[in-house]
Amino acid sequence: MRILKSAVLALSLAVASAGAGVAQDAEELAKKLSNPVADLISLPFQLNYDDNIGPGDEGSRWTLNIQPVIPFSLNDDWNLISRTILPVVSTDGLPPGSGSHTGLGDTVQSFFFSPKDPVGGWIVGAGPAFLVPTSTDDRFGLGEWGAGVTGVVLRQSGPWTYGGLANHIVDVGGDIDISSTFLQPFMSYTTPEAWTFTLNSETTYDWESEEWSVPLNGVVSKVVQFGDQPVSLGAGVRYWADPAPNGPEGWGGRLFMTFLFPA
Repeated sequence: MRILKSAVLALSLAVASAGAGVAQDAEELAKKLSNPVADLISLPFQLNYDDNIGPGDEGSRWTLNIQPVIPFSLNDDWNLISRTILPVVSTDGLPPGSGSHTGLGDTVQSFFFSPKDPVGGWIVGAGPAFLVPTSTDDRFGLGEWGAGVTGVVLRQSGPWTYGGLANHIVDVGGDIDISSTFLQPFMSYTTPEAWTFTLNSETTYDWESEEWSVPLNGVVSKVVQFGDQPVSLGAGVRYWADPAPNGPEGWGGRLFMTFLFPA
């Protein structure tokens, strides 16, 4: 918990003192944020809280996902989008009676090759995805290498953005069999004042255990300016519609802060 509180405090101080960046239309930036393969450098910090974890529903978990997104222009027609998710995890009572523990989880690294122009009105991207064993303890990750494929398809029409992102990762050697599918359907509405209202799911299916994990998320965000630095601030709730055995149940929460670096 101390690490997570320090990270949130550091983010707040960084935003308060930020003075670099180029101002752009806030509504345009908000819509770009709804597009996972937009030509926009961003640095999201997403803090999640989940409860009722473990055999006696006595455990809880904080997860700070650090998620840099960096686009690269390959030529006049194609971009390569790098998306990284590095979790910093703090648990309490997992396993029961074990007290609090904090460490790193496993990193998911994805690369999307994406045409710069929509294809038939749809924005698309696909490429490889990798599971990198950065976890510092088996409480926080599997500690195994994995590889697979990822893809995204979406459409932006007026204030609406809708589509889905998915990946499938299997183990590469190691002692643990991994075969996991991630599905993220999403829909968002952005106002002229740069408010964005989003509904999505971050569903996982474990083919080895044949178990689903289905959270439903509702979040609200707003693009604001701190000096010349655009930042998206947001909050939301989640409900575990189909929790995995010993996984989170009931309601959870989310706070996030995203630094934007428009070209």
